[in-house]
Amino acid sequence: MNNPYHPRRSVLYVSAHESRHIEKSRELQADSIVFDLQESVPPAKKIQARKMLVKAFENSNFGYSEKIIRINSLDSEWGMDDLRAVANLEIDAMLFPSVESAGQLKAAIATLDEAGGTRLPVMANIETPKGVLRSEEIAGASERLVAIMLGTANLTNSLRISMTLDRMGLLASLSMVVLGARAQDKCVIDGPHFDLKDAEACEFACRQARDLGFDGKAVIHPIQLAYNNDAFTPKGEDIKRAKNIIDAIASAHEQGKTVAVIDDRLITPSLELWARRVIALYNQVKELGQNELIGS
Repeated sequence: MNNPYHPRRSVLYVSAHESRHIEKSRELQADSIVFDLQESVPPAKKIQARKMLVKAFENSNFGYSEKIIRINSLDSEWGMDDLRAVANLEIDAMLFPSVESAGQLKAAIATLDEAGGTRLPVMANIETPKGVLRSEEIAGASERLVAIMLGTANLTNSLRISMTLDRMGLLASLSMVVLGARAQDKCVIDGPHFDLKDAEACEFACRQARDLGFDGKAVIHPIQLAYNNDAFTPKGEDIKRAKNIIDAIASAHEQGKTVAVIDDRLITPSLELWARRVIALYNQVKELGQNELIGS
């Protein structure tokens, strides 16, 4: 990869046929950018979008953002041409849409390699009931897979449910994909929030995703970036608690104990893992030149 690993709190989708949006994304505080050749591009503009994206990558500087390209499905009329055109661009990962099995992902990776993309990590969209039910096998299909991304709009339609603010109908599926990803120690990203004007609802959706166990959330408009980055950035009080836990466990070990007590609460060794993960994420965010207040 061209960039060292960094947080994926915010994963911004940018339509490949909108050159103005591509250029704007160079200056945005998105941890990752998905340049989309698939869902957001009308069929009549697919070929134009591909050419436009290749042209845009003559300058591959998009700040600290991880650069990802989502191609069309390989069984579509555009997918193979997409792959051949972008496999050798200076990107950090390839995103395959609507992955439903480990076999499908392995075949996609083999095709990517044939196109010259052997160096590239991959990501997988899970956006169907089959994909959800097979999320663990997909997550474990290849060491090249670095993240799973939910496609919640398509999943909602496939489940024949209505999208509500609390996402009650999706909660089981969301948790299954988180479990599947974590069973294979993979990053997992929630789908986007679609209401661009309701800031309170957007903030709720980001914090819900965080509390469900996601590493970050997809973004469909730059106005949402601040909410994503804020929700998934540890705060000063989290760091203080994390350091106290590490110190308390270390002190307990010196006394021949495996657990500690802080403010009348039992602290087990598993909490030390949480503490070190929170501190690592906080430090990564600081290295990006941001702080705990909405990534500013």
